[in-house]
Amino acid sequence: MKQLIDKLYHTGRLLPDEFRALLSNRNDELYGYLSEKAREARVRNYGHDVYIRGLIEFTNYCRNDCLYCGIRKSNSSAQRYRLTESQILECCRTGYDLGFRTFVLQGGEDGYYTVEKMTAIIRSIKEEFPDCAVTLSIGERSYEEYKAFYDAGADRYLLRHETADEAHFARLHPDRMSLRNRKKCLYELKQIGFQVGCGFMVGSPFQTVDHIVEDLLFIKELEPHMVGIGPFIPHHATPFAGMEAGTLELTLYLLAVIRLMLPTVLLPATTALGTIDPQGRELGILAGANVVMPNLSPTSVRQKYMLYDNKICTGDEAAECRHCLEKRIESIGCRIAVSRGDHRAYTTSTA
Repeated sequence: MKQLIDKLYHTGRLLPDEFRALLSNRNDELYGYLSEKAREARVRNYGHDVYIRGLIEFTNYCRNDCLYCGIRKSNSSAQRYRLTESQILECCRTGYDLGFRTFVLQGGEDGYYTVEKMTAIIRSIKEEFPDCAVTLSIGERSYEEYKAFYDAGADRYLLRHETADEAHFARLHPDRMSLRNRKKCLYELKQIGFQVGCGFMVGSPFQTVDHIVEDLLFIKELEPHMVGIGPFIPHHATPFAGMEAGTLELTLYLLAVIRLMLPTVLLPATTALGTIDPQGRELGILAGANVVMPNLSPTSVRQKYMLYDNKICTGDEAAECRHCLEKRIESIGCRIAVSRGDHRAYTTSTA
């Protein structure tokens, strides 16, 4: 198996059967070797820098009914909210003072935020913080809308594909959604010029090793600038409430694999990883991750943006999250970089 890790380290590629073997024969010794190679690849490309993104969860309204998601349309117990443009800008001001140079606007697929509203918000952020990047994570939109967001100044777009297998996608999502359209959106975003992120849930219901192999092959084909993976965690008010959560072990293993597949990728150690294990985010960085996304949302709404149960940091002030995370990251020999933290393919990385 170490030969496969070496091949992945040197070429970034494996055949489907080789990926399957690497995933099916996991053990502690193999993970130790894999994570060591992943750290080497990360340090070679980004040094010991970890980039922080200020997450602003600005709406929990959603038109979709994804079976795993706590803010799905059918969850009548969810307390819905929307942030105004002035509230969003206030979150950015707080974050800027704390050293954040990327703001991530994340929300459900909420029709209230029309293309006009979103472009106005993007322009306002870019005018006040010209040295900062704006990342959007607001789901499937038309090519024309994506282009308008880009023209208004948005830099990056996160859109998890969730699974690259059509039948599996259909078991996780309502009939109106399709993997074909999700992939179409990702390719259009890349064509427009965004730094693009995809990703999937580790251990999602009905997921098999073959599904994960398909995910890895799709990610390699897309060559995204960011990949967001994290463990599936059930939410009590969804059809998957009783399903088993994804594991720390497999998530860390896959983070390391993705780092070797795409050595320059921006790879978050997610909040979900920190939710299933107190040291989850640090372990994610030790597996090759180099991004963390503390929450800048007002504390009054954080408990309402609950995609899964037991989410961490819902009561912390932004400054608490920032300083706590800095100490954690320094404890494992890394440092928070006060920069936009662009992908290496983009020349604005020194901003």
